[in-house]
Amino acid sequence: MEEKKFVELKKDEFKVKEFIKKELGKGKISSIKIEYTPIGEKIIISTNKPGYIIGRKGERITELTTILKKRFNLENPHLEIMEIEKPEFDAQNIADEIALSLERFGSSKFKVIAYKTMERIIKAGALGVELRLSGKLPSDRAKSQRFAYGYLKKTGNTSKIVNRAQARAETLKGTVGIKVSILPSNVEIHDKIELPQDTKAIIEENARIIQEKNKQGEIKKEKKEKTKKIKKEKEKI
Repeated sequence: MEEKKFVELKKDEFKVKEFIKKELGKGKISSIKIEYTPIGEKIIISTNKPGYIIGRKGERITELTTILKKRFNLENPHLEIMEIEKPEFDAQNIADEIALSLERFGSSKFKVIAYKTMERIIKAGALGVELRLSGKLPSDRAKSQRFAYGYLKKTGNTSKIVNRAQARAETLKGTVGIKVSILPSNVEIHDKIELPQDTKAIIEENARIIQEKNKQGEIKKEKKEKTKKIKKEKEKI
């Protein structure tokens, strides 16, 4: 019985989340969390556009809370807005942006959209990024395109630090699936090796000495070649 109740609870949570996403629109919300407190239900909405969600004098929030009370029989829903500090590192926000751009400009511009988005993420300071677009791009036959840059964890326990998300774009040609993976700069990588300053200085000094020796060797070779040419010319005379 407890398992059935848990499943029903998760179903209701999913319905609430999907309703909020549809109500506020694509590209406005990154994630939604529901917490249960003695006072009531606490719904935390992560977004990069808090002003749009709150509305003028909190009109949109109050309207949304009344709808949630009536439609989903919530006792006392309390909406809390959490602003995303760096939207470039939020995978869901980026995936929704790409989906909206494809729906607006068409699937023929997918390379321009992908490269511009990736450039913006790199400039923000991300360690790695991967974009995957799959669908009719823009040919009649479906295909998959991958755009990647930097360092990205794929497997193991450390791959959990990678921010992943999915989105879907409905274009004239058909549906395009979007997968985004971002490794932010503020995460801790366990297998990252950081050399102390003394070691770095020694390596740089050694590299400089090697370069100087290579230059000296090249100069010696040039001198030998010149002397050989002079000898050959003298022998001819």
